[in-house]
Amino acid sequence: MTRFIGLIGYPIKHSYSPYFQQAALDYYQLDIHYEAWETSPEKLELIVAKLREPQNLGANVTVPYKEAFLPLLDEVDELANLISAVNTIGKRDNKLLGFNTDAYGFTQALYKEGHFHPEGKQAIILGAGGVARAASFALVQREISSLIISNRNLERAITLANSLKDYIAKLGLKTNVAALPWQSLTSGETFDHCHLIVNCTTVGMKGSSQEGESPISPNVIPKGALVYDLIYNPWPTPLLQLAREAGANILGGLPMLVYQGAASFEIWTGRKAPIDLMFDKAKEAALKIA
Repeated sequence: MTRFIGLIGYPIKHSYSPYFQQAALDYYQLDIHYEAWETSPEKLELIVAKLREPQNLGANVTVPYKEAFLPLLDEVDELANLISAVNTIGKRDNKLLGFNTDAYGFTQALYKEGHFHPEGKQAIILGAGGVARAASFALVQREISSLIISNRNLERAITLANSLKDYIAKLGLKTNVAALPWQSLTSGETFDHCHLIVNCTTVGMKGSSQEGESPISPNVIPKGALVYDLIYNPWPTPLLQLAREAGANILGGLPMLVYQGAASFEIWTGRKAPIDLMFDKAKEAALKIA
């Protein structure tokens, strides 16, 4: 029986995942198809029912559903529960299991492609959704010294900051966490001594309502900082173009996408992900979809 894995989000026409995931499945000659299941909000329950059908092995979950899927699953693993966001769904004994591979993908790309080590550094996270939660917890676990979270909806930023503070207190960590209003991003003082800026919003993403825009202006970006935009389409994003002009180092979202996808692949198949092939196919997709 041919089996299926889906990508669930809205919109998802910009995604490279079907290209590199299918290549990885074909590498092992598996009779599995990876498909894009674009799902509008009113059809979430229908897609969960579809996932429960025996031919479907699981899914990736992307914007805007990483938090919305939590109550729809039978079980959620410890990390996904901590982050309060799911980006991978697997199946075991006909149960839907939620995982978060975003945190892994985020840090793998940060270390291997960005050559950045968070210990003792200061960072600013733009956004407070599912991927921002994964990035924030990953940075705290790796002993970032200071973490500022800013979001258009300040309450969401405060909620994430409070979750991080509880986690820090529980483990006896030393990261200072604060939530700031979005308007504070227009001030250069907000970015004083900042080593890492991570864009976890969809501002600048192809197909979004803010395509072609940047969440911050170049005059606030510190020279020599690393600006890490988790958007992978387009390349470079408007933010990364401005960051480069400001003398900052830049890292796009494609490496994170591939690393998190490789971890998802291993959950679904139990096989080692062919990471080099996945990178090659993701880069080919970038040229096709750009």
